[in-house]
Amino acid sequence: MPSNKILEQKKQVVTDLTEKIKSAQSIVLADYRGLTVEQDTELRNALRKAGVEYKVVKNTLTSLAMKESGIELDDFLTGPTAMAISSSDAVAPAKVLSEFAKKFDKLELKVGVVEGKVIDLEGVKALAELPSREVLIAKVLGGFNAPISGFVNVLNGNMRGLVVALNAIAEQKANA
Repeated sequence: MPSNKILEQKKQVVTDLTEKIKSAQSIVLADYRGLTVEQDTELRNALRKAGVEYKVVKNTLTSLAMKESGIELDDFLTGPTAMAISSSDAVAPAKVLSEFAKKFDKLELKVGVVEGKVIDLEGVKALAELPSREVLIAKVLGGFNAPISGFVNVLNGNMRGLVVALNAIAEQKANA
């Protein structure tokens, strides 16, 4: 039987993890077994740059935190499990982990959670292939800009036509 001190520490870990899970936009679970220290350090640095928190927590504690958050993932909590959590960018954990899973064969993605909804491995891969937030915003703004620039071109075309017609009339009168 664990001591009260250890039990309190575990309860605190579950409480902290539950808060992070509830505030997360996305979470991706991965099996990191077989990665070298250098590979793991490279992965952690890339995740940190993307604003993603990367944790390795015991499966039992993760399961308790997930259940308290209303998410059922017990089927995926077998073997060593690492958790990438992002509270600001829903795409970042999937994008970075998918990139590293291609780079290092040992890293295996398990499952993802986006805004409280469980997505399978294919969903995680599809999420990773989405363009970045900045690219999506640029595309939307470009879509807003296209009708306006088209309207300006139409107006310029009419004016250009009028100027060409007036020049032709002026040349005719000058020749006559």
